[in-house]
Amino acid sequence: MNDDMPGYLQIYTGDGKGKTTAALGLALRATGAGLRVALIQFLKTGDYSEIKALRRLAPPVHIAQFGTGRFVRGRPGAEDRAMAAKGLAAAREALWGGENDVVILDEINVVGSLGLVDPEAVLAMLDKRAPHVEVVLTGRNAPPGWCAAADLVTVMQAQKHYFSKGVAARTGIEK
Repeated sequence: MNDDMPGYLQIYTGDGKGKTTAALGLALRATGAGLRVALIQFLKTGDYSEIKALRRLAPPVHIAQFGTGRFVRGRPGAEDRAMAAKGLAAAREALWGGENDVVILDEINVVGSLGLVDPEAVLAMLDKRAPHVEVVLTGRNAPPGWCAAADLVTVMQAQKHYFSKGVAARTGIEK
């Protein structure tokens, strides 16, 4: 990315479908423009269809996953906290290392809302990034302080979803 072009902070949040998908669309567009992209996924692990596709791009999107492979239910445990800390360290490197133009922190909003990371520490980390780095934070329940600091906030709102009829996530569509 041109160092003269400012990087903004974008947040995709809400209870509707499409937060990660929107971020992946931005990753596709950025890669097509020759930008270097990092995708740091919190709470997720696995070789989903989108991960396979991102690895085929040239140059490929740098991908790092920090999840336990299960949903956090109730109070997060020690393993959840440890994975969030590792993810935050990877995010810091992606933001500060100088190798990326776009950094997507997928599901970090959930991590913040669950108290797995200190929201103020995340804001401080974001403030120290190079001025040209574009950042996208995804996930439900974005902390209010992050929304206030963001340059763009999109709230995905569910109107109707076939999951409520018992339809499972489908390969190539939801996973």
